[in-house]
Amino acid sequence: MPKSTKYIAKEADRDGRINYSAQDDAVWHDLVLQQQPNVNRFAADEYLAGQRKLDLPKDRVPQCVEVSKQLRELTGWRVQPVPALIGFAQFFAMLADKTFPAASFIRSREDFDYIEEPDIFHEIYGHTPLLTDKRFAKFSEMIGKTGLECEKADYSWLIRLYWFTIEFGLIRQGNEIKALGSGLASSPTELIYSIEDETATRKPFDVIDILRTPYRIDIHQPIYFVLDDADQLFEASDRKLLEDIHTAQRLGLHAPAYPPKQPLEQKAS
Repeated sequence: MPKSTKYIAKEADRDGRINYSAQDDAVWHDLVLQQQPNVNRFAADEYLAGQRKLDLPKDRVPQCVEVSKQLRELTGWRVQPVPALIGFAQFFAMLADKTFPAASFIRSREDFDYIEEPDIFHEIYGHTPLLTDKRFAKFSEMIGKTGLECEKADYSWLIRLYWFTIEFGLIRQGNEIKALGSGLASSPTELIYSIEDETATRKPFDVIDILRTPYRIDIHQPIYFVLDDADQLFEASDRKLLEDIHTAQRLGLHAPAYPPKQPLEQKAS
């Protein structure tokens, strides 16, 4: 995740509601308007089913308390507003408590098509549909509980499993590959790229392989992992992930499939 942000968290009132402006609501509306046709075309059945269950508003930013009420009834989860950036320890602790941390701000028009840090559109539109499904909810909780058992040095290994599944996972449905990850669902360009671009590598789901695969947050992923079905994640919830992490550490990281990030001074020259 990025180490800094220009955005300031919005504070919830005593009822847990945030006073979003008309401009904020307009950005949400336009993001949904832009994204939904491609989501309908490229997203996995499980994601679309979650969207139907939640029936999120299209003309305004949803309130976390509203979404939490629906999630509690479906899977026992809730959504809690947080500052734009939180550390891995807090992130894992919240997942273990069946609480999804949602950055409370929404992107500006300037960052309409791409924002490096997660905003409320990514968190609510991207993530909460999968949390309506007990399989993905259990997997997310398992990631959190494993994180509580990890040493700090293990965090970057564990988060790769979350990154390549819940954030940027793909799934095979019939003769097609569909987008499952929340990062894909909320991205206007990578959603299409992940399914259609011939230069992207799509590998079968394998926990150890995923744990050994480095990634960058500021580019389209050169590698995606494809589930055969959603039950694979449910089964992964019963693995001894700490042992998997130690196995991956002994084997070492794969060579990055992307170029190194250029320093800012080189980009500007």
